Amino acid sequence: MPFPKPTIAHMLLASALTFLPVMFLPVAALAETGASGTEAGGAEAGSEAPLSEAGAYLAAAVASSQSDYAAAVQWYDRALGGDPSNPALLEGAVMAHIGTGDMEGAAKLARALQAAGGKTQTGTVALIADDAKRDDYAAILKEQAAGGSAGKVLDDLVKAWAKLGLGRMSEATEAFDKMAKTKGLETFGLYHKALALASAGDYEGAENILSGKAAGGFLLSRRGMIATAEILSQLERNPEAVAMLDRNFPVGNDLEIDALRHRLTAGEPVPFTIVRNATDGIAEVFFSMANAVRGEADPAYTLLHARAAAYLRPDNTEAVLLVAGLLEQQGQHDLATQAYAQVPPTDANFHIAEIGRSNASFAAGRPEAAIEILQGLARAHGDILAVQVALADGMRRQQRYDESLKAYDAAIKMVPTPAPNHWVLFYSRGVVADQLKQYDAAEADFRRAMALSPDEPELLNYLGYSLVDQGRKLDEALGMIKRAVIMRPDSGPILDSLGWAYYRLGRYTDALLPIEQASLRMAVDATVTDHLGDVYWAVGRKREAEYQWHRALSYGPDDKLAARLRLKLEKGLDAVLAAEGAAPLKPVEAAAAAP
Repeated sequence: MPFPKPTIAHMLLASALTFLPVMFLPVAALAETGASGTEAGGAEAGSEAPLSEAGAYLAAAVASSQSDYAAAVQWYDRALGGDPSNPALLEGAVMAHIGTGDMEGAAKLARALQAAGGKTQTGTVALIADDAKRDDYAAILKEQAAGGSAGKVLDDLVKAWAKLGLGRMSEATEAFDKMAKTKGLETFGLYHKALALASAGDYEGAENILSGKAAGGFLLSRRGMIATAEILSQLERNPEAVAMLDRNFPVGNDLEIDALRHRLTAGEPVPFTIVRNATDGIAEVFFSMANAVRGEADPAYTLLHARAAAYLRPDNTEAVLLVAGLLEQQGQHDLATQAYAQVPPTDANFHIAEIGRSNASFAAGRPEAAIEILQGLARAHGDILAVQVALADGMRRQQRYDESLKAYDAAIKMVPTPAPNHWVLFYSRGVVADQLKQYDAAEADFRRAMALSPDEPELLNYLGYSLVDQGRKLDEALGMIKRAVIMRPDSGPILDSLGWAYYRLGRYTDALLPIEQASLRMAVDATVTDHLGDVYWAVGRKREAEYQWHRALSYGPDDKLAARLRLKLEKGLDAVLAAEGAAPLKPVEAAAAAP
């Protein structure tokens, strides 16, 4: 059936291990509440349910364990009303407020936590962000001296930037140099020293580091390359900046980079904007940390740093998009939608944010809102390929196939000379044409996609299954599906396609094993279960067939499949095939003997 739609990081994780997400609140504290799980998770904060403060604590813990930051904020606030100096409550509340993006509220709670004698990474991050936002670098150093820590690596980088903010440049560069000599952390020290030098106007020194002339080369992130391009421009070396961008970013793939390249090519002196002051530098520290542990640490730990970065530099769209993506990963689609909405229409990456906002709206169960976002985006930026593709995908998701086809047509017109990676455009349009029963057009698109990229299992499977389902070119279809199975031998959809191809060829015994394997992998899929029933019927196992058809009915099939399942249960598969004018089943012996 078709597919349904020791490294640096490890060193940083040593710091992350001391970060205790709220999901690990003391068991004893939870046990003391006497509140049931239903009471904690089922009642909304602020409702009339007579929960005790301890019950609110439990509810907050449950919400936090589910990364439901908005609910956790309400429950922690309620619990703190009766116990405002409880360190465990305060720490959990700090993270919950950070999770929702309320950095000011988190800072107030962090100061209360500090006053209560609590020193935690979460609270320290909130305090650093608050102090940096107010350019109070002395406060950052004072809190560090008092024992506040956000983790060794972050502490050292923040201290260096705070010293720079106080005008103690030589001490700052010494601190960066010390980190640059620490095994595994060289890149952090060198990169931040380069940014510090550039922020002070020493573009030559910064470029020597970023180019590798000073201490050997290192891999730059996208943001690091933008910084390098800006520095080269300040050194009146625009052609070198353009050449660097050309080597790393094909034209048309990144609108922000394209805009920067255009300015550089025009000879414009591009200012250095990545880090303008010490607060920007501290924001960059948080962003560096979030990127370094992304995918390795708990998402809440990564979000903690990404939120701080976006708070200090709301114009760092990469940080905002990282926040939104982490929230989506944690299932917080409403908060993700809010984060995506923070990217202004004037930003070069606005279309990326809007596509993300649409996807988050789909995931939150608001498909109409998602479609409205995509339609508005297409009206404003319909000349961007990704926008037309997103609109087409969204319409296909809602089974609005005519509108989807129109958007795919527009997208494909934007690619006069398709490259191998454009196979997915033709594949997607083919899927829509197939759904509209425009089978010739669908097959043409699938074959165009295969010409661009011949070994895509998803494509081979879909075309093979489509041909099998139509009863056309069955031998060729079987060959395609077999190729797909070789590439993805554990895929339920592909195994189902293989079994169904054998079934349509009359090779019922051969069909049994792959469809049974598919059913094991897709145990509650109505179509696969229906197929299994048909194969059982074809080999004479009629009671088992009826059982599978009953199961398929319980899995929410569409109306057409449900009606056919009921007919088969009432009259048997042979009678249904005869009524449909389809070829009768072959005798099992003949099927087994088929080549």
